[in-house]
Amino acid sequence: MNTTKYVLSLCRLFVMMLTLGQGIHLLPVPTDIPMCTASETAQYSLTFTGKWSQAAFPKQYPVYRPPAQWSNLIGVTHSSDYHMWQRNEFASNGVREFTEKGEAWTLMKEVETAGERIQSVYGILSAPAVVGGTGQMNTQFEVFARHSYLSFIVRIIPSPDWFVGMDGIDLCDGDHWKESVSLELFPYDAGTDSGFTFSSPNFETIPQDKITQITSSYPSHPANSFFYPRLKHLPPIAKVTITKVKKSNQILSMPVEPTQSNQLPTGNEIEDKLINTPLDCEVSVWSPWGLCKGKCGDSGMQHRTRYIIMHPANSGVVCPLLEEERKCFPDNCL
Repeated sequence: MNTTKYVLSLCRLFVMMLTLGQGIHLLPVPTDIPMCTASETAQYSLTFTGKWSQAAFPKQYPVYRPPAQWSNLIGVTHSSDYHMWQRNEFASNGVREFTEKGEAWTLMKEVETAGERIQSVYGILSAPAVVGGTGQMNTQFEVFARHSYLSFIVRIIPSPDWFVGMDGIDLCDGDHWKESVSLELFPYDAGTDSGFTFSSPNFETIPQDKITQITSSYPSHPANSFFYPRLKHLPPIAKVTITKVKKSNQILSMPVEPTQSNQLPTGNEIEDKLINTPLDCEVSVWSPWGLCKGKCGDSGMQHRTRYIIMHPANSGVVCPLLEEERKCFPDNCL
């Protein structure tokens, strides 16, 4: 009898599984997942252009020790199931070390591990650093249908853990490769260091935060180097242009060596200098009123002062008066 009950229970369970299975099959199957069916590989040229000028970002713009500049670019070509970094997700140890210190060894090991374990990474690319807030770096790379996505990261120097980059841009469009892709880039916070300014000392974020985009109002703190409350949006701090190139017998996978022309202003840089972000004057709070100076029995004067924290730039609001005086009566007369 017990055996019969057991068999009946299994039958009921089997029927329930079939019923649930039928219910699952009735759910709509997504059909909008892009699938690359390009038959051949494609070669692309990548140009990174820094737009980090003192006119566009006048607040606390680093001019020395070290001056504004960009790290080398590290990128990967990969499938859709891989992410080097993701907005609103935690940064890996490799991303942490790269954005805080510029050390790429752990990040490269993470990329290699992903390529070996799940075969989601096809190639690694790099480009030389830009010595200055404006300038360009270039590299070339190859993609094919199964690994048609590109991701990269560039560290903002100096900064606590700030960077720019792309997360999984698909260069394939159905059965053919896109001719070109151009994107403006904005700063991100890796969520591993709590500094507010470009030159903040190392101050580890515990617990670690997720990767967030830095805006003109976030983090909402007047000490933040990117805090421009008068702006609705920050101007782009960099730009990337990816262009399909004609195939040749030689596969170009090494970064283009830096040349003297990388340090010369380009047409884009000249145009970028027209971006003038207004920076209002910032002053401290008033000091306490000073002693009342005057003869006993007569009215005197006392003063208070404040000082400039941030000088205005690009037609920003000028500084107010830094000294005030008022009448008073000495209170220390015998």
